[in-house]
Amino acid sequence: MGHRTKFLSLLALLGISTGACLPEEDAVQSQTKGARYSKLAYDLTPPSAEAKAARLKELTPEQIRVTQQAGTEPAGCGVLLKEKRAGLFACVVCGLPLFRSGAKFESGTGWPSFFDPFSPDHVRINVDRSHGMVREEIVCARDGAHLGHVFDDGPPPTGKRYCLNSASLRFYADGETLPPESSPVATQVAYFAGGCFWGVEDAFSAEEGVVDAESGYMNGKTEAPTYKQVCYDETGHAEAVKVVFDPARTSFRKLAQFFFSIHDPTTINRQGPDIGDQYRSAIFTVDAAQQADAQAVIAELAKLPKFAKRRIVTVVEPAQKFWPAEEYHQDYHLKNGGSCRLPGH
Repeated sequence: MGHRTKFLSLLALLGISTGACLPEEDAVQSQTKGARYSKLAYDLTPPSAEAKAARLKELTPEQIRVTQQAGTEPAGCGVLLKEKRAGLFACVVCGLPLFRSGAKFESGTGWPSFFDPFSPDHVRINVDRSHGMVREEIVCARDGAHLGHVFDDGPPPTGKRYCLNSASLRFYADGETLPPESSPVATQVAYFAGGCFWGVEDAFSAEEGVVDAESGYMNGKTEAPTYKQVCYDETGHAEAVKVVFDPARTSFRKLAQFFFSIHDPTTINRQGPDIGDQYRSAIFTVDAAQQADAQAVIAELAKLPKFAKRRIVTVVEPAQKFWPAEEYHQDYHLKNGGSCRLPGH
């Protein structure tokens, strides 16, 4: 590894731009990460107007009053107040899981109370200034149904009391078959390396059908490598991104095509000023189908005029173990701004 690469790596460790990473004002930033899927791989896409109208026709007047008009059921009257079976509580409108029975506690208030949601991604908090008060309203993150309010007088470890209306919830006991709307999507995984993983992760995070993108290290010889080792110790790892995707919304082939639009696949072991084998262009495949698709995409691109005198050097090889990068690398551009896309990509 040359002195220039070590210097650039040191700058990266210090969080200083190397030239491939553009300042925020010059970058096209994606703010959509997590907007369509939760970290637990649940689809958060709002139901269509037609689908929601059909579902509301199945609800009782009380359920409609509470969920659609921000109503509150009388204390002590909710049918789920005394529910003690193991299971989960889902949105009565769209079916998104909201709370688990393990987080339910007796608050003495007369409403079902929980100290932690099923996932922070599944509930949204709004400011409620009705009735001369300022409260935090809880709504379903998928369809916006009113659920209740959250207060800071709950038990450890969160100290929160999510105060819910039974009319907003549907209970599924453990062992019951969950409907599709209450289940995570069946995901697949793909792995791409195209220079600085900050930029590759950021780009894939905004793509249709991508559930999650995570930065890490792949196809090297060192167990559990650190960023410093990958930069200085010739571990052979590539800075790679694990892309979890919904095959109902996209495909591996589409993701591979997108991959070639966000980096330069004609430079060996470098992207812009970032030099070293950790910055190589590679697709790490999980099966023969991905291997065939990746090679087919490269063959198609090679016929284009732009690659007539610039050979695609992207390596396609079976995926080895993916090692997640340190936490400060994850969602780097989402948290810090900027972009690692090269000009023209």
